[in-house]
Amino acid sequence: MTPTELESKIRELRQYTSIIEEAQTEAEAIKDQIKALMGNTEELHAGEYKITWKAVTSSRIDTAALKRQLPEIAAQYTTETTVRRFCVA
Repeated sequence: MTPTELESKIRELRQYTSIIEEAQTEAEAIKDQIKALMGNTEELHAGEYKITWKAVTSSRIDTAALKRQLPEIAAQYTTETTVRRFCVA
């Protein structure tokens, strides 16, 4: 791929990325409108659609506190992973 072709592909990628971001913003705005309509209701029906908005409780380990209070144990259960991050600036 020539530098000119690569530049064209990057321009195309940025256009699609922009379209995706705009669509995500619009989708979030619609979700917010539906949530406002639902208020405290957890379930709503609209024709063939069932909308749910329920509280979900999860438990997580506070890794910063674990590292402070029990650094040996934190180190024992810590694993490193390597990923490649793609970025166009």
